[in-house]
Amino acid sequence: MAQDDGDFELWLGRMRSGGGATIGGGRQRRLLERVARSGGNPRRLGSVIAVAPKPRSGRFNGRGRGAAIAASISRSSDWSVDRVTGARVRMRRVTVKARIVKAAGKAGAAAAHLRYLERDGTTREGAPGKLFSTFADEADRDAFLERGCNDRHQFRFIVAPEDGAALDDLKPFARDLMAKVEQDLGTTLDWVAVEHHDTGHPHVHIVVRGVTEEGKTLNIAGDYIAHGIRHRASEIMTRDLGPQTEHEVARQLASEVEAERLTRLDHALIGRAEEGRVDLSGDLGKTGLGDDYRQLLIGRARTLERMGLAQAGLPLSWQLSPGLRQTLDDMGRRGDVIRTLHAAMTKDGSERPPQLYRIREVSDEPVIGRVVARGLTDENMSRRYLVVDGTDGHSHYADIGEADGSFPLGTIVRLSSRSIEPRAVDRTVAGIAAANAGRYSVDVHLDHDPNASEAFTQTHVRRLEAIRRATGGVERLPDGSWRIAPDHLDRVKLYQSKEAERAPVIVETVSPISLDKLVAADAPTWLDRRLAGEEHSHLADHGYGRDVQGALRQRQQWLVEQGLAERQGEEVVLKRGAMDMLRRRELLQVAGQLSNELGMAFVEHRDGEHVSGTYRKSVQAIGGRYALIERSHEFTLVPWKPMLEREIGRKVSGTLSRGSVDWTVGRTRGIGR
Repeated sequence: MAQDDGDFELWLGRMRSGGGATIGGGRQRRLLERVARSGGNPRRLGSVIAVAPKPRSGRFNGRGRGAAIAASISRSSDWSVDRVTGARVRMRRVTVKARIVKAAGKAGAAAAHLRYLERDGTTREGAPGKLFSTFADEADRDAFLERGCNDRHQFRFIVAPEDGAALDDLKPFARDLMAKVEQDLGTTLDWVAVEHHDTGHPHVHIVVRGVTEEGKTLNIAGDYIAHGIRHRASEIMTRDLGPQTEHEVARQLASEVEAERLTRLDHALIGRAEEGRVDLSGDLGKTGLGDDYRQLLIGRARTLERMGLAQAGLPLSWQLSPGLRQTLDDMGRRGDVIRTLHAAMTKDGSERPPQLYRIREVSDEPVIGRVVARGLTDENMSRRYLVVDGTDGHSHYADIGEADGSFPLGTIVRLSSRSIEPRAVDRTVAGIAAANAGRYSVDVHLDHDPNASEAFTQTHVRRLEAIRRATGGVERLPDGSWRIAPDHLDRVKLYQSKEAERAPVIVETVSPISLDKLVAADAPTWLDRRLAGEEHSHLADHGYGRDVQGALRQRQQWLVEQGLAERQGEEVVLKRGAMDMLRRRELLQVAGQLSNELGMAFVEHRDGEHVSGTYRKSVQAIGGRYALIERSHEFTLVPWKPMLEREIGRKVSGTLSRGSVDWTVGRTRGIGR
């Protein structure tokens, strides 16, 4: 895996043809596909069809540590006869999901991942999960991160034994597994893990540094990741619980007959189907379960028929829905989400009836609410979700993907869908480039629009740079100008689509503190913006909407007592300048605290004044986020923008205008008026 420079994931799926000799005839081709789907090797049907093996290439090949071990492991799950009991048995099943993540320069992401694993971790008894390692039951997260700060990559695994519920503690299992992996790879490993017992499917998350005991980059053969780790885990489970018997397998499969999710029985039906039609009237061949297995498949097919996902034809024959696999997979995911919502609201003490649960869709309107739970989705170790108790009275589950930011429990956020349509800045660039032979630059923009400021044009440059880094959809020339293609807006849509896939929901922090603390906060709050008519989201008469209504009444009373609002009949009206007064109160309070911490004088800036200095960090306040700009022995606080996070420690400058600053990087004029 030495050739890999980015993130990639390993998902075990359907085998494909190995290439080589042309396969003639649809019947033969279907035969090969059926053999492959059932786990066989079509190349071994040499007496029937000659298929030349294709050299293996790419990331998942036989190179790297563990390659020889992986090559020696049987990929089959054949039944055998127990010498003592005479029963037919097989090894116990374990699911392993693996991801290799680029670690260089991503210390923050690695730390966030471990925090999520710890926060979501639970023991069998329901106690909070803790990171553990080879010898420590409570591993030091910060020390692990510090040791790996210069690592090229790290390995992330989710190991889920099918019979994990039978184990009181997954730590011994994980330690035995990692000891065996170390033996196979010929090196000790630096790893931490955490148990998750609260999902109904006990599993363990394991994070491994990508270095050997000598400090060299650790490259593991893709085949070992795909098959070796799973095989070793299966060996350990079989050792601890004994082999899996026919009776156990039959009992597990019987529980899947009525399941509203994708099951092993569905995979078997799909694998047996020809052009979508599955015939269960004949002998199914050697399965290890005899006719009982056939009856289970028939039962499952009838369940699918009742669900409208299969149509009966000839006796014991069904036509499967074309979208069967995806539909069942979606149903399973939805069931998991509903369980997550229910568990989160129950734990929070704010139970809602299921009819008030909402799984956020792309087309949904924005919603504001309180963060009740957050965590990693089961399907992808880098994607996150939020459970939000909305002001609309509903409990919302939102897949926020790889969205930036941390959203502590109790904070108030706004969820809105990410649009894939070009922005005004994109249309401006396209228009200027079209009028200038496909070129765009700051100078070209200023010539085209003399009223534009240089700081304003820099926002267009930052947008182009983001698109270039993500998709290469624009070209930056050596002189700093940009070559813009005629189909620029289509390329922007591609960029927006990729962003929407990465982070489908935009999460904005409306208030960094909880609702009860907003009532008497000496700062401009979300409640004040509602009272001022700047915020119009719907407030339900139940749930969190009712809580917000109560907080608004308390806030009104506080504002009246502070002389910032007055009663006019049944209404409470903010006085002119009340929001500015609250904003300045908070600014001076925060500045005073920072002045004591930094040992520097605070310089306040007003609208229209020039600001410059070194950007040090962002400062989160109740009323918003500030940028701390430092020069010599003084500092100032001005409204923050996300682009500043790329400029920490660099000189920036701009002019404060209407509560915002258009920043330019690299200017060195002093903080002045």
